[in-house]
Amino acid sequence: MSVQEKKSYILQELRKNGCRITNQRQLLIDIILQDECCCCKEIYYQAIKKDPTIGMATVYRMVKTLEETGLIKRKNLYRIQVEEESA
Repeated sequence: MSVQEKKSYILQELRKNGCRITNQRQLLIDIILQDECCCCKEIYYQAIKKDPTIGMATVYRMVKTLEETGLIKRKNLYRIQVEEESA
């Protein structure tokens, strides 16, 4: 599954769960899909390079939302979990 297909699936699932799809949320998803991030601070530091208006709380809320919807699993790294069968 390509990165773009994963992103489309994630956005679809977030919409199903009543989440608005903002530019900041899309940026955070792109960062998580591109890099293996070990913590929210790492995601935040990458995000503010592209959008200095993103706050740390936005990152934590987005990661929490992704965890609650089962789209991300946190062990030692944040990784988007999209199974081939789900899409």
